[in-house]
Amino acid sequence: MVYMEVAFAITPNTEIAQDILAAQTGEIGFESFVETPEGINGYIPLKLYNEEELKEVIANFPLPDTNITYQAEEQEDKDWNEEWEKNFFQPIVIAERCVIHSTFHKEIPPMEYDILIHPQMSFGTGHHETTNLIVSRLLETELEGKSVLDMGCGTSILAILASKRGATPITAIDIDDWCVSNSADNIRLNHIDNINVRLGDANLLRNERPCFDLIIANINRNILISDMDAYALCMTKGSRIYLSGFYVDDIPAIKEALQRNALTYIEHHENNRWAMVIAEKRE
Repeated sequence: MVYMEVAFAITPNTEIAQDILAAQTGEIGFESFVETPEGINGYIPLKLYNEEELKEVIANFPLPDTNITYQAEEQEDKDWNEEWEKNFFQPIVIAERCVIHSTFHKEIPPMEYDILIHPQMSFGTGHHETTNLIVSRLLETELEGKSVLDMGCGTSILAILASKRGATPITAIDIDDWCVSNSADNIRLNHIDNINVRLGDANLLRNERPCFDLIIANINRNILISDMDAYALCMTKGSRIYLSGFYVDDIPAIKEALQRNALTYIEHHENNRWAMVIAEKRE
């Protein structure tokens, strides 16, 4: 089958922007995606490619202050989804304790924590620095019996790891129905029954005010700042929050939002200029 390759340049190039763009273009026929330094490349059968639909997706992109441009080029006849599976998504080992892999991988190194996913894109798989940062911290966090929220869950890798480390109950929330569906698939693949996946945004938290011992929010700076009040409403004394999806340069703005919501900054970690901030509710 002949495919059209569309190279998307995203500014700022965040994981959540990539996820949303892939989900929305998936609804108009795009089948597979490859992460690039500029954004993502998407692949769609030539007979399904409709540039007017693509322009509409970009014009209505829901993340504020995000700019997307693209270049389209017809490609030779091959199965691009198979090419991605073979050449781009490889098993990921984090801290020599956790391996994230797909159903099509055959040689998996034995690890303390084994997470099986059914990937349909090359992000939300643990490759991105922000996901890696949070996975590393979760491996060092005492989670037994802790209630956890995975906000902007994507493929729910973080929620799955939290469950495997003893956390319960767990809520996973995402604004995209593709992510909710894929999360449910991945949760079943890992034989987990204590994760509740929900479609929605931070308004679910504002309206219901559940309580969590740990909140994980790997989204982007603007959304994190806007929704910090909702997170704080769901925290009690001693609750912690792991924030990522932004650059080191964004940490001062994150700290200000934490302070406005009576959350205490504890520390941050970095990976290739991407950052993760840990904070706590102390009163």
